Amino acid sequence: MRILVIEDDRALSDEIARALRAENFAVDVAGDGEDGRHLGETERYDAAVLDLGLPKVDGLTVLQSWRTGGHDLPVLILTARDAWSEKVAGFKAGADDYLIKPFRVQELILRLRALVRRASGHASSRVTCGPLVFDAQLGHFEMDGLPVRLG
Repeated sequence: MRILVIEDDRALSDEIARALRAENFAVDVAGDGEDGRHLGETERYDAAVLDLGLPKVDGLTVLQSWRTGGHDLPVLILTARDAWSEKVAGFKAGADDYLIKPFRVQELILRLRALVRRASGHASSRVTCGPLVFDAQLGHFEMDGLPVRLG
């Protein structure tokens, strides 16, 4: 799975990227809304983690731009803004989920997996084609119930 993280706090974006990569996600990071908006419009991602308080272009504007442009990328807003009105504005702009800082990285990972599953139409992380099974959550294949090594 390929994730776009748009977060201006470098230490936090590094922590998120490390944790996601440890779980076999491919991760791109943008430190401001302008770069993040561009990546979201020009690259293919399975989901995005979007901060609201970004330099150059704020996160809500990025999200509105994507939705207006027809981009249906699943978006999880990650922000310190915990007011009810902020949450409502985020969801009305097209967010799929909203997580308030501080947070547990494992919860972020679980929410991203759920977003990607829903967006791909799979209730399960397992995709089956005859005797071949791919487990997206674990990132491995099985054939007739036995692990398959790729490479």
